[in-house]
Amino acid sequence: MKNRDMAASQVKLKLLIDTKSKKVLFAEAGKDFVDFLFYLLSLPVSTVVRLLKNEGEVGCLSDLYNSLENLNDTYIQPTQNKTNLLYHKSSLPDSEFPLLLSGADQYSARTSTTRNVYMCSTNRYDSDYQCDYIFSTNSRSKCSRHASETPNDICPNCRGTMSVVVSLVNSSSAAANNTSTSSGGFVKGVVTYMVMDNLEVKPMSTISSLTLLNSFNVQNIGSLEEKFVALDVDEGLKLLKASLECKNVLTTVFLGNIGVEKGPEPQ
Repeated sequence: MKNRDMAASQVKLKLLIDTKSKKVLFAEAGKDFVDFLFYLLSLPVSTVVRLLKNEGEVGCLSDLYNSLENLNDTYIQPTQNKTNLLYHKSSLPDSEFPLLLSGADQYSARTSTTRNVYMCSTNRYDSDYQCDYIFSTNSRSKCSRHASETPNDICPNCRGTMSVVVSLVNSSSAAANNTSTSSGGFVKGVVTYMVMDNLEVKPMSTISSLTLLNSFNVQNIGSLEEKFVALDVDEGLKLLKASLECKNVLTTVFLGNIGVEKGPEPQ
């Protein structure tokens, strides 16, 4: 286990394991785990590559990522910034989802009550981080009218670097208000969910559980075993990696690569 203080972000699951076939039939999960799984769908490819760089190769995408990272800025269009591709943000608000990937790298770390944006650092002349850019018409444009969620983005006015960190006003109170009126995330929390070995998600019920056991042709109920597991950053990364490599993700992650079933081979 890597030395990460992630106790506060642990997510718990109850696995139903067929000890005879040595596979996870399904997991009984709450809102937090399902939100995390659906959150994975929003991650940009560059974020996935960066998160998994230390967990093994991600095909040739890691080489493509490294080539852009090492490419000299001389070859980049002046209107572009490679940071936008390398550290592209998820389309969903991070603060509403379990922190299973928080701390995996500096760009994944986040809190539920604070949010930073970045403003232009060129020709800063007062405490408001305002800078002046004089056009040929002598009209004045204040770069402080622009902010970016990506560090070192390019100011659309003066083409300077947007590297001044500014806390978003009222972000704490807004998060508090959201918490009081909604549980956040993606799915409702009043339901227990069934997550299959291939990460298929469906609402849990007694009927659906019995139907599923019949579909697995479980002959001996005594061969079934329940196992409670707690997930942190390490398991979060393993789930992400396994979801790209195989169809029996839960078995792979929690039973140690037993009976790995690969996805269909390309035609």
